[in-house]
Formats: sequence, C-alpha cells, structure tokens
Amino acid sequence: MRRFLALVTVSLACTGPARGSDDLARFSQVVIRPASASFYIASVSMSFQPFTRHRETYSSTYVARVFPYFFLGEKGRIWMTVPDEALERVNRGEAVNLAGRAVSDSGDERRVEGTATPTGPWGGRIRVRVFVSKRIVLTYNTTYELQGPPSQPAAVTPTPAR
Repeated sequence: MRRFLALVTVSLACTGPARGSDDLARFSQVVIRPASASFYIASVSMSFQPFTRHRETYSSTYVARVFPYFFLGEKGRIWMTVPDEALERVNRGEAVNLAGRAVSDSGDERRVEGTATPTGPWGGRIRVRVFVSKRIVLTYNTTYELQGPPSQPAAVTPTPAR
C-alpha cells in the first residue's frame, strides 16, 4: 500500500506544469440553456445545441423563434473565440468577455458579444448580446454548464466462442 501511495504522489508531482491543459479539458463542451429576449412588440427565444471547443473556438447551431411573428424565425451557426487565458480566468472564478459571430442558414451575419460569470466549478451565468441591426440588439440572460469532453463510446469486448 505504501508503494502505491508513493507512486501516486510521485506521478502527481511530475504533472505540475502540464496540468493546465488537463484542467481545461472540462471546458471542451458547454451547454447554454435556452433564453428569450423582448423588443418592441415581439419576443425572440434562442436555443442552442451544446457548444464544442476546437482550439480556441466554441461552435454550435442555434434556433431563433420569434413570437408572434413565427415567419421571422431562423436557424444557423454560431461560434465564439475563447483563448486558453480566458478559460484559466474562469477557472479562478473571474468573469470573461466573449466575442463571436452567428450566420443564419440564409446567410445573414450577426455580431455576438457576451460575458460569462462563473458561479461554481461547473457552471455560471452568461449574458449574450446579438446585434441584429444597428437599432436592434437582443440581450439574453441565461446559464451555462460545463459538460467536459464528449463521452467516448464504451469499448465492446468480444466474448470468446464456446
């Protein structure tokens, strides 16, 4: 037992500087809860598929539904650039600013900005602003949850033939 504990202690001590990338692995997939915003005489609800991180960019798809003007709804892609330094700040419990773009399936491009504020190690609040036009900015206040790396399918071990 002592030998096992000594090996564990040595292996943990040897992983000092390289741990940063391991600590950031929990940021590889993020779920942002659906939210809605109102402007003038309508409300717009947004829902997202889980955001997946590739290098410094989170990407996902979105669906926007406009009530009562259902024909104004849209679907599209959204991405935000979040450098490792920003994730390290979130790891320390600090708020970070986000910037990105969204492109609807019909080709309309929109600027996206936001602020993520951690409330715990696996989630927090997020405010996202979508710039629809010069006069219309939709602001969504919702929460996010870290999902960690996408789960890998379990390996199937073949059973020996009898």
